[in-house]
Amino acid sequence: MTSPDLNLLFALDVLLAEGSVARAARRLRLSPSAMSRTLARLRDATGDPLLVRAGRGLVATPRAEELRQQVGTVVQNAEALLRPVRLLDLSRLDRVFTLRTNEGFVEEFGPGLVARIEVDAPGVRLRFAPKSDKDMMSLRDAEIDLEIAVAGETGPEVRIQALFRDRFIGAVRAGHPLGEGVVTPERYAAGRHISVSRHGREKGPIDDALAALGQQRTVVCMVSGFSAALAMARASDLIASVPERHTEGARAGMHSFPLPFATMEVTISMLWHPRLDADPAQRWLRDRVREVCASR
Repeated sequence: MTSPDLNLLFALDVLLAEGSVARAARRLRLSPSAMSRTLARLRDATGDPLLVRAGRGLVATPRAEELRQQVGTVVQNAEALLRPVRLLDLSRLDRVFTLRTNEGFVEEFGPGLVARIEVDAPGVRLRFAPKSDKDMMSLRDAEIDLEIAVAGETGPEVRIQALFRDRFIGAVRAGHPLGEGVVTPERYAAGRHISVSRHGREKGPIDDALAALGQQRTVVCMVSGFSAALAMARASDLIASVPERHTEGARAGMHSFPLPFATMEVTISMLWHPRLDADPAQRWLRDRVREVCASR
């Protein structure tokens, strides 16, 4: 019995990740015809078609779905075995790490993180990338080192670690009527509000919580970020509802108050691809992020 070609495992990992012969060929720097021949060999080896035509694309068979996580783990372990062990010399580390996060995290935690990293590794630079739609491909392809976000459905290949919990509060200008007396659901709902949504949505969980109390707020404008909402509230009688820890510095000089109804807390996490799990520099970076978030 001949030994199986273990190189097929690396090809299978990429094919299942991409779901496309053409994209897999580009990642492996092969021609599409060579990639098609490799897929044919994988089908012979596993006795399963693995990827089948559905419209203009390919979909994984049930057997391929079973293999997806297993082969990913095998490939990662193989890469770790063949990677030379190096001691991390932070004083000589010269790298750019890309963190994808929202502007609130950059404003509140960015200065402390940069200062903490400069102490250990003056040659390291941080690139804070703006958030768009949650695209796990950029994590897998190492275009993004860390994602800082509220973790949703990410797939089995992404590592997640919680950093802290945050809650929403109200913020108004100094001297605003809500700065005096008890803020009730009725007083809160009676004001004019700013809605924050990257996708331009007018309503969200706050409106659902108010509706459960028989209340409805009036949203007069929508912005894409919490900094913009606070800037508008600071210069008007509008009410901004923002995450507490993400906006501590940006709310300086404003009046903040707990929302007068129950809202769900959110857990802010960092996400990374397991391919970077054992990298010493990546581990050091994740430790620094955890330290800075814990210190606040």
